[in-house]
Amino acid sequence: MYLALPNYCRNLARFGFGDSDVAGGGSDRLVDAVVAWGDERRIEERIRAHHDAGADHVCIQPLNPQGSAKPDMHVLEALAPAAP
Repeated sequence: MYLALPNYCRNLARFGFGDSDVAGGGSDRLVDAVVAWGDERRIEERIRAHHDAGADHVCIQPLNPQGSAKPDMHVLEALAPAAP
């Protein structure tokens, strides 16, 4: 849904993503850049990388694998210990 919002697309353009990156649900390049996906260890590494780069907080918005708009609470429970 975010890729249909002009303000998000303009922000992504500032980071070098073009119209083809935001079309059709997002290019692989865009998804890999903005979505931490994989197993728990890999996602924890991405969260840690944000903290290592200077973030003092990282927002985790777990996507539900069944396509529901509700977050996957199991993901939040699993990743809570990764918080510094």
